[in-house]
Amino acid sequence: MTDLVFYTHPMSRGRIVRWMLEEVGEPYRTEVLGYGASMKAADYRAINPMGKVPAIVHGDTVVTECAAICAYLADAFPEAGLAPPPGSAARGPYYRWLFFAAGPVESAVLNKALGVEVPPERKATVGYGSMNEVLDALEGAVTGREYLAGGAFSAADLYLGSHLAWGMQFGTLEKRPAFETYVGRFRQRPAAQRANAIDDELLKNAGGA
Repeated sequence: MTDLVFYTHPMSRGRIVRWMLEEVGEPYRTEVLGYGASMKAADYRAINPMGKVPAIVHGDTVVTECAAICAYLADAFPEAGLAPPPGSAARGPYYRWLFFAAGPVESAVLNKALGVEVPPERKATVGYGSMNEVLDALEGAVTGREYLAGGAFSAADLYLGSHLAWGMQFGTLEKRPAFETYVGRFRQRPAAQRANAIDDELLKNAGGA
């Protein structure tokens, strides 16, 4: 038995959390939910009222939202070394880029996918300004350094790297050499490969549904 339970679907943002869990290396139980009835069922809505995955339950603690789950796991299991120590200088850029990916990057990518155009005179009213500004900021963050914070791989690299990889694969983010170099650095991590293999197998067994 384990007190760490992971709720997911193999074709969801849960793939990010799966990678994080594999990096952490602690035992966990996976509960796969289908889109529709099982995600909207009352027992799962008691965990996440939004009826969406991913979510984790760790003992009596419930955490939803990918970036929050990654940040929580990094702090809950510090021996995995997935976050700079609290109070260190690296903690600032760690939080900065983890939540930049969760906020401006996600918002800009979603609006682009939906065909939402922000009029130039209204840029100040959206958190990301424009897609080009987001991409330029990201390019500056990953150029000339191996990792985002503290000279070591962290949950911020995992989260941002996942978004960049997904966006470039499906054409929602521009392929820039700096992004491809940054993402390529993490593809061969054993935890990333294990996580992908687990979710790919779940997806195959589910018939892609």
